[in-house]
Amino acid sequence: MRAGSGRADHPPAAGQQAGPAGSSPFAAARLVAWHGDLAAWVDQLGWLRTLSDRLTAVLGPVRERHRDNLAVELLHGGRWVGHPLHPALSDLPIGLWAGVMVLDVMDRDPAPRRGIDAAGKLSAAGILAAGATALTGLDDWAVSNDQDRRVGLFHGLLNTAALGLQGASLGTRLAGHRGTARALAAASLGVTAAAGYLGGHLVFTKGVMVSRVAWATGPRRWTRALQDADLPDDSPTAAEAEGRQIMLYRHSGTLYAIDNTCSHAGGLLSRGAVADLTVTCPLHGSRFALADGCISRGPASQPQPVLPTRIRNGWIEVRGSQPESRRPASGRTRP
Repeated sequence: MRAGSGRADHPPAAGQQAGPAGSSPFAAARLVAWHGDLAAWVDQLGWLRTLSDRLTAVLGPVRERHRDNLAVELLHGGRWVGHPLHPALSDLPIGLWAGVMVLDVMDRDPAPRRGIDAAGKLSAAGILAAGATALTGLDDWAVSNDQDRRVGLFHGLLNTAALGLQGASLGTRLAGHRGTARALAAASLGVTAAAGYLGGHLVFTKGVMVSRVAWATGPRRWTRALQDADLPDDSPTAAEAEGRQIMLYRHSGTLYAIDNTCSHAGGLLSRGAVADLTVTCPLHGSRFALADGCISRGPASQPQPVLPTRIRNGWIEVRGSQPESRRPASGRTRP
């Protein structure tokens, strides 16, 4: 390696002074990018990819057959709740098992004793809550894709391990082995924290289950989207207006414009089927009314934005929900 290469595994050249460890920009960048490297490492695990593919092959058709079932939709949360249930339910086992740790630390009695104490009751309650949380998480996982699905599977496997450790802790606690029970409970909470971190990565870094149209408001003035002659009747057609993806549809002379990006996971609605003025997302089967964007079937939890339309000089024009304010000659904005 040439002198002055900056590699940490080579000594500095003559006349140079070694700086403090980790002071190079590269080392600093690695310190703040480790979470991305972690997700990439998880995604590259061969056995995890195989397991994900096999589970998808089994669970995918099952959910496809039962996606009209109200119970399946409620497990996800969907339109009835406004967002997925899994993140809220996950707070229950975490909080209850954290309470187990607090009680174990406060318990100064080393004598073994059989039966269930206050910490054991919290442990059992957390196990029950974890079961419900796992069901909702499995339903969420079934409507995720690609890397998100694989990282989500690893998240679920960690939570399953934590549940097993907590169950073993409760069993040994009932048998009177308090020291072993405390160690198992601490290990369970540690694994749960690791799983929770991956869950946070999926939501806050990858945007899984976050509305894909939450910030879609433009265009702020009437904008040409498509020539009127290019829109056939009863055929969903993709268009673009000032960077916003729009699906246009005409039926019996009435124009409809709806955001083309599905609010649930970003599927293109223009590639889905339309029946009874309701479009079905080709990705996970969410259904939206073209007239008002209302959800008629999940897993989507947020309605689809619709846009006003008009025809001017042979062009179909659309406008967002928040038109730009008009300014009078004085330059002031009217109230």
